[in-house]
Amino acid sequence: MTEEPAVAVGKITRAHGVRGEVAVLVLSEVEGRFDPGRELLADRDGSLSIQETRRDRGRLLVKFEGVDDRDAAQRLQGVYLMVPRAASPELPEGSYWPYELEGCEVRTESGRALGSIVDVIHTQANDVWAVRPGGDPGAEVLVPALKDVVVSVDVRARQILVRDVPGLTAEG
Repeated sequence: MTEEPAVAVGKITRAHGVRGEVAVLVLSEVEGRFDPGRELLADRDGSLSIQETRRDRGRLLVKFEGVDDRDAAQRLQGVYLMVPRAASPELPEGSYWPYELEGCEVRTESGRALGSIVDVIHTQANDVWAVRPGGDPGAEVLVPALKDVVVSVDVRARQILVRDVPGLTAEG
């Protein structure tokens, strides 16, 4: 039996205080994703049930059931919190979940292959796609996910077309 694929919605960054709370880096814009009573999958340790959440200086603090002290909270540091892909809502036309983009081949309008997307980096201004050529694991091109740069995205065909941008995608 195969497991249903999951999508990361948060990452536990550190323990907070002595009551078992953790700080969570939120990777989801879905309203209510971290409401008390919700069950989240952990990339290790099975699943975690949210007991309570609160905002503190711009970050989300979460208390999970059964995590009652700082030691238990510290053991969760670095854990990714996930939900099944089926729990992700449909996005509007032209929007994509990071897992849909990862692995897509990126080419420029002139036909130059840049490589495949290995990561979607979220910034305050816009997302940035980390594109790695197949033959060089140390090389990487960072493509801003902007309408002026991205020509087309076909997640079914796993193909993305971007404009030739001097200094960014054009060969130097």
